[in-house]
Amino acid sequence: MNARNQRPGPPSAGTTYRSTAYTSLLPWQVRERRFAPTGLGRRGLNPDDVYAFLDRVAVDMAAVYAALADSRRETARIKAGLRRWQTDQARARNERDQLQ
Repeated sequence: MNARNQRPGPPSAGTTYRSTAYTSLLPWQVRERRFAPTGLGRRGLNPDDVYAFLDRVAVDMAAVYAALADSRRETARIKAGLRRWQTDQARARNERDQLQ
């Protein structure tokens, strides 16, 4: 199994509850999905199948966007911490230099 088909880790606090019986869609499942044609006298695909699939894709997309937002918040938090640390180090160095 390659990295793009691996399931994400357990949900973090604040995320929507999802049953363990529910498995996230994988890219290959979306690409290979085929819908049964409608019954006699109608053309096209079964709308119920299509809408159910679209709902599932929407749920998975929402989870991805939520994870992305969490990741961006964590990145911003780490960057802010690094900036504070760098500022503290620069101040300490300047104070040492002034004492010498």
